[in-house]
Amino acid sequence: ELEVEHAVTSASDPGEVAVEQAYVEHQLTPTLAARGGLFLMPVGLLNETHEPTAFYGVERNFVETAIIPTTWREAGAQLIGNLDNGLTLQGGISTSFDLTKWDPASSEGRESPLASIHQEAAQAKARNFGVFGAANYRGVPGLLVGASLFTGNASHGQAGYPSMRVTLGDVHARWTPGRWDLSALYARGYISNTEQLNATMVGNPTLIPKTFDGWYVQGAYKVWQQGDYALSPFVRLERFNTARAFANLGPGITPDAARTEQVATVGANFWLTRSVVIKADYQRFKVNKDANRFNVGLGWAF
Repeated sequence: ELEVEHAVTSASDPGEVAVEQAYVEHQLTPTLAARGGLFLMPVGLLNETHEPTAFYGVERNFVETAIIPTTWREAGAQLIGNLDNGLTLQGGISTSFDLTKWDPASSEGRESPLASIHQEAAQAKARNFGVFGAANYRGVPGLLVGASLFTGNASHGQAGYPSMRVTLGDVHARWTPGRWDLSALYARGYISNTEQLNATMVGNPTLIPKTFDGWYVQGAYKVWQQGDYALSPFVRLERFNTARAFANLGPGITPDAARTEQVATVGANFWLTRSVVIKADYQRFKVNKDANRFNVGLGWAF
């Protein structure tokens, strides 16, 4: 899967062409498959299915971008078991994050700690691998309940960097009875042994957080449908904090925890076909009120 970002790529314009997925999957038995290569991590509700037609609102929710770094991909190998009772199990090893990329002078780490240090398998440091697992149950029609966990060393033995481990987990659920589409998710991340590296960054605006987390609840209702046309208003409430806590550096040096942001989003998706959608929404922020905005978008997938 190739992806062109921001419609242009050149030496003087912002943009990129990226390989988002490139893997081989082999069916070992009717219920067990092996996958190797570059793949999307099985975490949350959106990361593996993140196209504009698959989510409500013009932009993806903040929890699954600021806490879970959607779209998150790694190189590695995994086993996938699809059991007859509706349970899907995934687990494997992969490349990990790279904390040597942390820029304390940039705001990227405040916006999304893990997005600022992901490697996307591009000449990825791989002295240390990550391990991950996910379980999703779909045994009841219209119901999805699942959880995931990733953990991996993120300093890769680089000189001057202590052994630092990134751990990220989530629990999620989605229920689609009739015209309703209801979902909820909680995600939490942890970075260990940040004290030594943060001590060298004191005075910069963005130190490495020890913990970060967030949750959201969302409800949508299909009020009208005729053929492929469908209209679904939705509402979403989310709270997230990209720096819930910092490791103790001593009095007067340890950064204060960030304020927890709350975002309320109300809007609607109008599908022209299953692969084309027009979206509009209004977002209201509790902390950063200057970010309040009205969004309009056109999305398609092919």
